[in-house]
Amino acid sequence: MGGSADENLETKDMNVRSLPSSHGQEPYVHKVGIPPRQNLFKEFQSTVKETFFADDPLRSFKDQTKSRKVILGIEAIFPIVSWGRTYNFTKLRGDLIAGLTIASLCIPQDIGYAKLANLDPQYGLYSSFIPPLIYAVMGSSRDIAIGPVAVVSLLLGTLLQSEIDPIANPLEYRRLAFTATFFAGITQATLGVLRLGFLIDFLSHAAIVGFMGGAAITIALQQLKGFLGIQKFTKKTDVISVMHSVLSSAHHGWNWQTIVIGAAFLLFLLFAKFIGKKNPRFFWVPAISPLISVVLSTLFVYLTRADKHGVAIVKHIDKGINPSSVKEIYFTGDFLGKGFRIGIVAGMIALTEATAIGRTFASMKDYQLDGNKEMVALGAMNVVGSLTSCYVATGSFSRSAVNYMAGCETAVSNIVMSVVVFLTLEFLTPLFKYTPNAILASIIISAVINLVDYKAAILIWKIDKFDFVACMGAFFGVVFATVEIGLLIAVSISFAKILLQVTRPRTAILGKIPRTTVYRNIQQYPEATRVPGVLIIRVDSAIYFSNSNYVKERILRWLMDEEEQVQGDYQTRIQFLIVEMSPVTDIDTSGIHALEELFRSLQKRDVQLVLANPGPIVIDKLHTSNFAALLGEDKIFLTVAEAVAYCSPKLAEDP
Repeated sequence: MGGSADENLETKDMNVRSLPSSHGQEPYVHKVGIPPRQNLFKEFQSTVKETFFADDPLRSFKDQTKSRKVILGIEAIFPIVSWGRTYNFTKLRGDLIAGLTIASLCIPQDIGYAKLANLDPQYGLYSSFIPPLIYAVMGSSRDIAIGPVAVVSLLLGTLLQSEIDPIANPLEYRRLAFTATFFAGITQATLGVLRLGFLIDFLSHAAIVGFMGGAAITIALQQLKGFLGIQKFTKKTDVISVMHSVLSSAHHGWNWQTIVIGAAFLLFLLFAKFIGKKNPRFFWVPAISPLISVVLSTLFVYLTRADKHGVAIVKHIDKGINPSSVKEIYFTGDFLGKGFRIGIVAGMIALTEATAIGRTFASMKDYQLDGNKEMVALGAMNVVGSLTSCYVATGSFSRSAVNYMAGCETAVSNIVMSVVVFLTLEFLTPLFKYTPNAILASIIISAVINLVDYKAAILIWKIDKFDFVACMGAFFGVVFATVEIGLLIAVSISFAKILLQVTRPRTAILGKIPRTTVYRNIQQYPEATRVPGVLIIRVDSAIYFSNSNYVKERILRWLMDEEEQVQGDYQTRIQFLIVEMSPVTDIDTSGIHALEELFRSLQKRDVQLVLANPGPIVIDKLHTSNFAALLGEDKIFLTVAEAVAYCSPKLAEDP
């Protein structure tokens, strides 16, 4: 008998110990443990650490000498100091090939993206020169390629032109762009320093898929101006306004030579992408195809003088590296607030994109990425960029994918790309004079096509219908209204989902799995049987002020439904209501008040309330509030099985 008891004590399934003994002995019932009380300071310290320092960033500093701590501090701010010590020729070879490959892709893209932001072409190139150098020194991702991206360029261009006309006031527009970039960097760096990176997670994956897809459609439609050779084009970005502008100029505004050039090279770019997808060994084909397109189209226009026949060309790109823009940033006046507002929005979107890209490639290569360090690095590069005539730069998915496929080893590939851009700015910009705008439009259209991730949208529909609503809300908001409205819808629906889940938590009726002491959701396990006279309900959320009243009312509704069913089937009436509390991670004063009201409501119905497996925080608060004494400590159990075992004899005693 003693050996049998010892074996039971060693059994991992604690429910076994709650079974009644066949010899008529009382079952061994475990009391729910109350955690030792922490003093207020330690409790606050623990909460702050878990909220802001969950990754324990200072772990490497423990038990180190002062000199070693200084070195570790420098390495934390400048990761290049750490990996630079083990850098060798083999890594340089991989980075050199990758850097040259992404440079061939970024140069034509940068010129096109600058136009998308309503800036002169050289500002796109500037943004692929300074920011990548800063990131290479401070960033922790080995694969991310830095520079202007389509979505942020469109967002920035749309927000800026709603404040200043880029054609009528180009200087003021440019100054506001630098101001927005400065505050985008400040926002990113601040989030990193204060370790508030979790805020970007409030924009759900579904909302991002929809927003990116809508932005891709909008960007492609904007390129119809250059693709079709239209001179007068709407400044609005919604699909209805754009299509009206395109169709109204069909008879007299389109240029057939421009269309031929654009269509021919778009087909070439798409074919190059197809080759790269079909055979990963030819990843370099879609990477260099934009540069080949620019060279061939520029040569064609120059030789045929197609610009004399209405084909719009780039005309001029300023030669030389980034000039200082310190004095051009608005630090006072009305535009300061506007730049701050635009900068926050652009900075958050850029941060979201870069973080998603960094995490993707870090998981593929199996290394850890410090999100907060990334934010500081991205913020620093945009602050420095704003002072050197750059606009918002971030991680580019297309370039990062090419960087990864080309075999990059470290962030040195960004330095190689930056050097190539430097040489282009110093010596090659005059060669782009005859580059047709149509080829830039074709390059951008081919680049953004992949942003329309219809497969992800289909998967979202299959998995979560509410997520799909968020996805489509963001998509249609961008396509049929504006980028800002689409972004607002995406954020609003993401928050709405959080609020809905917090205010309307799931509850479930539990039943006993046959031949076990396990109790599970009867909807998930139809074979689970209910215990006569006992209703077992599980609450799948913390109980706070926002949902406490709903939880109480939902439990009472379950009880009423069950009583009606029992009366109809002439079964044993419900005498015990067991609340399974293992998923209840926390409870506040409103939640305890709701339990008190539930207890009184059940007393009036002659139903006893029983609790099963409250967690350490919950049981501590139940005792502190005296609710445990009100309920009776003999009605709080470690497991549902023990609670049922307590109720069963009492049901038998009931006449």
